[in-house]
Amino acid sequence: MTRHKNTEQKIFDAATELFLEKGVDRTSVRDIAAKAGINLALLNYYFRTKENLFNSIFSELMKENTRKLIEILDSDLSLEEKIQKYVAEYTDVLLENPLLVSFVMAILHRSWDKITQLEAISYLYGTEKFTQQLFDEAKKGNIRKTNPTQFFVDMLSLITFPFAIKLLIMDKASITEDEFKTFIRERKKRVPRILINELKIK
Repeated sequence: MTRHKNTEQKIFDAATELFLEKGVDRTSVRDIAAKAGINLALLNYYFRTKENLFNSIFSELMKENTRKLIEILDSDLSLEEKIQKYVAEYTDVLLENPLLVSFVMAILHRSWDKITQLEAISYLYGTEKFTQQLFDEAKKGNIRKTNPTQFFVDMLSLITFPFAIKLLIMDKASITEDEFKTFIRERKKRVPRILINELKIK
């Protein structure tokens, strides 16, 4: 059992590294098998196809790294605190796991209809409790009436898009990898201000 787990983990690690380095489409199952130090037949035994392996890695990364995001959205924090914590946590997740953004973009580019079929993708989206909180706060007159889908798309976009155009930002701003990370960390304060300001009654 341990040997099976070790082999599976070796495949996971090898594929993850190659997907990040070369991209999903430019990585072959032979590349993954060679990187993992196993034969092709063994890789096929565990995952059958590259697509299955890709989906498994993505699901594992999502469930492992976004559990806290769901907990924040479903907490009893005020709306302002919730937005601040969510943005900070999600930013940290992506700083530690830039592959998550790459994987989502890869799914969209390769087969956009599959993104709704992946159970793990739900971890990227809002919860019923958070949606209800937006409605309730608007009803009380504490915030402007807002479309929850629009708001959540705004929040996701402001958090994730800089990672999607990372190389462009680094080139145009003439900054290093470390300076890019500093730039992203600064957005942990900037993004909540933008979102909260949008909800304020003017």
